Amino acid sequence: MECPHLSSSVCIAPDSAKFPNGSPSSWCCSVCRSNKSPWVCLTCSSVHCGRYVNGHAKKHYEDAQVPLTNHKKSEKQDKPQHTVCMDCSSYSTYCYRCDDFVVNDTKLGLVQKVREHLQNLENSAFTADRHRKRKLLENSSLNSKLLKVNGSTTAICATGLRNLGNTCFMNAILQSLSNIEQFCCYFKELPAVELRNGKTAGRRTYHTRSQGDNNVSLVEEFRKTLCALWQGSQTAFSPESLFYVVWKIMPNFRGYQQQDAHEFMRYLLDHLHLELQGGFNGVSRSAILQENSTLSASNKCCINGASTVVTAIFGGILQNEVNCLICGTESRKFDPFLDLSLDIPSQFRNKRSKNQENGPVCSLRDCLRSFTDLEELDETELYMCHKCKKKQKSTKKFWIQKLPKVLCLHLKRFHWTAYLRNKVDTYVEFPLRGLDMKCYLLEPENRGPEHCLYDLAAVVVHHGSGVGSGHYTAYATHEGRWFHFNDSTVTLTDEDTVVKAKAYILFYVERQAKAGSDKL
Repeated sequence: MECPHLSSSVCIAPDSAKFPNGSPSSWCCSVCRSNKSPWVCLTCSSVHCGRYVNGHAKKHYEDAQVPLTNHKKSEKQDKPQHTVCMDCSSYSTYCYRCDDFVVNDTKLGLVQKVREHLQNLENSAFTADRHRKRKLLENSSLNSKLLKVNGSTTAICATGLRNLGNTCFMNAILQSLSNIEQFCCYFKELPAVELRNGKTAGRRTYHTRSQGDNNVSLVEEFRKTLCALWQGSQTAFSPESLFYVVWKIMPNFRGYQQQDAHEFMRYLLDHLHLELQGGFNGVSRSAILQENSTLSASNKCCINGASTVVTAIFGGILQNEVNCLICGTESRKFDPFLDLSLDIPSQFRNKRSKNQENGPVCSLRDCLRSFTDLEELDETELYMCHKCKKKQKSTKKFWIQKLPKVLCLHLKRFHWTAYLRNKVDTYVEFPLRGLDMKCYLLEPENRGPEHCLYDLAAVVVHHGSGVGSGHYTAYATHEGRWFHFNDSTVTLTDEDTVVKAKAYILFYVERQAKAGSDKL
């Protein structure tokens, strides 16, 4: 939006010596000393934390307004208001009086000059830090070994995702997908797409929620986000541009209320698939996919048209068998899928923890068995038998006709009662390695044993009691180590912690055969 308060609020010199030392993205709040989500006031250059940390940046603005309440309106307009601040990580500008992000600038272009100065400070700090680390590693092989043993080198590479306002559902899914190597690498290797021309060519675009630009690409912003993760250049990345595109093309996710992570994942994969099919700015991403020699034709599963990397990796096929109980007529239908939604069997729904003693622990196999077992359809789901020519009682059974490269399993933890959507908080035991899917296949003899085994790559967890509340985090393995992703915070963890999690979405990667197998 066009902010009318810039002239009275942007008062600091672009190269002000008042700025703290170090990289702007790691500046600390002057009140609580937190280095998460630092914002700099463009009136006095003081640094405070954002509203989703401790909210001291907003409090700084509110405190500055108190002495002005007894002044006349004309005096208010002449005195600096401390209303405009800049995110020290994404360099976007926000006005508290307008309560929105700002796209315009002062007549002298002070906002852009401050932005460029902060970027230069960030680049200088990063270059100096990288040089210091390189020199340390070169001078001492012992130190190098100690860094690897302690995990410091790996931990530095992990990048969190800033919470933009109840966006933990998106962050958990993005971190999970970024650790599925064959999926992530495809997007990271795509050529960049220039979305802007003319005067803004080559510049970073600072999106706001109120912009009306329809020239957006989900694939491009998704690619940029994946490229920003695991580079070690910053502790946390702000996925603001990606979230802006999500708002533009997925109306269901507009606003700042909590959303369902599984629903978001399906929308994200579906829209990536559609955009890859159609190409963008004249560049056919499907054509790029066809040229990628690592994706063989046998690995493709078409959903809504031509195959893309989405269906090549996540796509599988179900066979749905329905048998009429009156005449015995059998109907078969093949349905493509990107994930399987599994019920938690009712007999386990009161068991909340692994160590609870009232009966056996629910396992992932119990959920898979419930999904594929023969089921008699109730009176509300009578089958229209073409032989009997009327609706009849029938049975239904699912078989997996084709397994995907990445098996995504969604545990149905939320269900509707009369008026509420309640959460099933049952602990479900799941394997870290060697999930064998052979017994669920339609024709298991056509698959080698290695092609039926899956190893866990990532887990999304919902903490809390309801779908509209709570918090999402993710666990994922990277280069043999497990990490816990909690928005902007990333910590090393261990397998014992992972297996105790109450999983909501599980991502299993097919174990590659040692020889003679098609590689994705």
